[in-house]
Amino acid sequence: MNRPARQQPQFEISLQPAGGGWHCSHLYYTWNRAALAQMSAEQVTAGRAEAISAIDPAGNDAPLRLQTSIVSGHKADFSLMVMDTDPLKVDRVHQRLMAGALGQAVVPGYSFVSMSEISEYVPSIEDFGKRLVSEGEEEGSPTFQAKVKGYADRLEGMNRQRLTPDFPEWPSTCFYPMNKKRKVGENWFTLTKDERNALMSEHARSGMAFAGKVSQLITVGLGLDDWEWGVTLWAVNPEYLKDIVYRMRFDEASARYAEFGPFLAGYVCSPAEMLDHCLPQNG
Repeated sequence: MNRPARQQPQFEISLQPAGGGWHCSHLYYTWNRAALAQMSAEQVTAGRAEAISAIDPAGNDAPLRLQTSIVSGHKADFSLMVMDTDPLKVDRVHQRLMAGALGQAVVPGYSFVSMSEISEYVPSIEDFGKRLVSEGEEEGSPTFQAKVKGYADRLEGMNRQRLTPDFPEWPSTCFYPMNKKRKVGENWFTLTKDERNALMSEHARSGMAFAGKVSQLITVGLGLDDWEWGVTLWAVNPEYLKDIVYRMRFDEASARYAEFGPFLAGYVCSPAEMLDHCLPQNG
């Protein structure tokens, strides 16, 4: 008996986030020194070339964004931050690294899987105008109109950076995951939208004080990982990472409603620089 042909779904399956953002993975690794010691110098040399090719941001099949960092402390030796419209292309970076000759000496550690998006707390142009009025500006006045136009001109670029970010060429970086609390008396999700907006506006103003010193990207791990959000910071000096986190923790949105995961700090470098640092060659 012949079975009827299977009907194809009447829609196109896409792995790209519908909101126009990108898939993002933060990947942390440690070198297995015992495994490295069992490898010949020739194997290590060949493996270095393979590893550099696997995580080369300018490679033929490289994802849209790929950054390598040397990680401070014992949590990891190095990290990768990878972004693309295709989550499998993001994962291929990890698979190629592990499949190379040095893969037996690379120990995967912490990872965070997320997506970029435009936060619901980013004010629309209309909301920005209402905020100006609440702060004392006269609606329709030349000053009001100039401020609204300035915000409208900036908003497109800011939203593009939130969805499809360019990584700043700053040396210091830090990543940490976070949640909003669901505790009695401290349940973020029982607050009204207006209450949450007010708290996030205060939080944003604190961050604005670090313009030109720190750049931030927030990605969403809801349904993808154990934490709800991932925060990536880049700074022109590591001291600014300390300063911005310290200052923003006093905002009510953070001090009362936030829970933080591990902090992983590092220094941006090329794949070759990471290998020279982690696997120095004698002689």
